[in-house]
Amino acid sequence: MAARKLIILRVKPKTREKVHGSSWKVAYADFVTALMAFFLLMWMLAMVAPAKRAEVARYFKEYNLVGKGSPGAIQTQGSVARGEPESPAEPIPASEQLRQDLAQIINARLGDLRDQVWVDTFEAGVRVQVVDKQGRLMFQLGSAKLTEDAKRALKVIAESIKGLENRIAIEGHTDALNYSTTKYTNWELSTARASEARQELERHGLDPDRLIKVAGYAAVDPLIRANPYAPQNRRISILIYDKKDAGPLEDEKLFIHRRGKDKDQESSVERRTQSPGPPFSNHDSIFNKE
Repeated sequence: MAARKLIILRVKPKTREKVHGSSWKVAYADFVTALMAFFLLMWMLAMVAPAKRAEVARYFKEYNLVGKGSPGAIQTQGSVARGEPESPAEPIPASEQLRQDLAQIINARLGDLRDQVWVDTFEAGVRVQVVDKQGRLMFQLGSAKLTEDAKRALKVIAESIKGLENRIAIEGHTDALNYSTTKYTNWELSTARASEARQELERHGLDPDRLIKVAGYAAVDPLIRANPYAPQNRRISILIYDKKDAGPLEDEKLFIHRRGKDKDQESSVERRTQSPGPPFSNHDSIFNKE
């Protein structure tokens, strides 16, 4: 009888194919949501006025988890346990903070014109002045037509203050040289220049409802009192008031008071300006005005 062959069958157990879950969808949805929030934040920051954006940046630089302090400074437990008194920092006035923010923006965006765009404070707020200088004018001679440099400067100023709520006044000033005719004087010229500056500011987003005054002062309020013919006296002044309810009468009182105090600041202004040169060189003289 033939021997039977032993046959051994090796059966591999069937492995069940792995089924992918949908957990990756949850992670992907979280990623898309975070990305959308990021772009929404970038869009909101782009819509904020530069002055307010600077205030937000200053907040994150000066504040920490405990309170106001130097950037990144955390108060230690030891100083809290010992009860050491903290010396509170004096708050910066709103007008001074606005002046610093505007000066920073102007220096960054108007580097070649920063010696012709001056930012300072006065009794009721912040003042931005766009001034002439020898060889570089903001208005055409004897005219209210803006030069390209003036348009560029007013565009930056308008974009920097259009997001604020403060009341604004615009003043036009000339030098002491008069026209040869009485039909058109420095009063009409300074008023026309102030109105032209107003239109340029409104063209770049300034709300006209915030304006309380647009006026010309001819040569009665020179910037360089020692030389009323200096080119720096030909300027546009943009006054940004702290009080939102500033009225024309209050503004006129401040103007009279400011004229008296500006005499004390005249020496500092003259130090920052170059030599004005002879009276009849390249300004609104009776020979240049038509």
